Amino acid sequence: MERFLAFNLEEIPYVVAVLLIAFTVHEFSHAYVAYKFGDPTAKNQGRVTLNPMKHLDPFGTILLLIAGFGWAKPVPVNRYYFKNPRLAGVLVSAAGPLSNLVVAAIGYAILYSFFASGQPIPVYVEPFINKLIQLNVVLFVFNLIPLPPLDGYRIVEDLVSNSTRAKMTQYENYGSLIFLILVIIPPLNAITIQPIFSTVIPFIYDLMNQFFRLFFF
Repeated sequence: MERFLAFNLEEIPYVVAVLLIAFTVHEFSHAYVAYKFGDPTAKNQGRVTLNPMKHLDPFGTILLLIAGFGWAKPVPVNRYYFKNPRLAGVLVSAAGPLSNLVVAAIGYAILYSFFASGQPIPVYVEPFINKLIQLNVVLFVFNLIPLPPLDGYRIVEDLVSNSTRAKMTQYENYGSLIFLILVIIPPLNAITIQPIFSTVIPFIYDLMNQFFRLFFF
C-alpha cells in the first residue's frame, strides 16, 4: 500500500490537511477576485467561501494522494461581466496560484518565528508546516504551466491577440490531452514537467529562505 500511494503513509494526515487548505484557498481566490470584478457566477454557486466542501473534487483529491497530481472543482467564470475582460481574466487566473504562494510564505513566517524565538517547534507542527510550504509551492509552479486546463494557460490566453486566442481555443482539447500525457507518462514527464519543478521550485525555496532570514535575523 505504501508504494501504491504518492506519499508515505505517515505523511498522509499532513498531506490531507494541507490539501484542504491549499485547494480551498486557491479556488476561493479565483471566485473572490472574479466577484470583485463584477462576475457573480461563482458567488451565486456558493464558491466565495473558505468552506472546503464547496471546492474539493473527491476524485481529484484521491488521485493526488495516489498519483501525485489532482485537482479541485474549477471555479466558473463568465468573462462577459468584466468591464476589462483581459485584465480581469489575467488577475482572476493568477489569483489562485498566487494565493498558494502566499500560504507558503505564511508557512515560512511561522517556521522562522520559531527559529528567531529560540523555542522548539512542536513535534507535530514542523512536518505540517514543511508540507504546507512544499505542496503550496508545487501548486504555485504547477498551475502556472501554460497548458490547458491550468491557470498559466488562461493567463496566456488573455495576453495574446484575439486571433491567437481564437486559434488556441480551437486546439484547447488537444492541449488538455497533451497535458495529461505529459503528466501520466514518466519518460515524457521527466523531460518536460520535472525539469521545471527541479529548477523553479528550489529557486523559490532559496528566495523565500533568504527573505525571511533577512526579515527575522
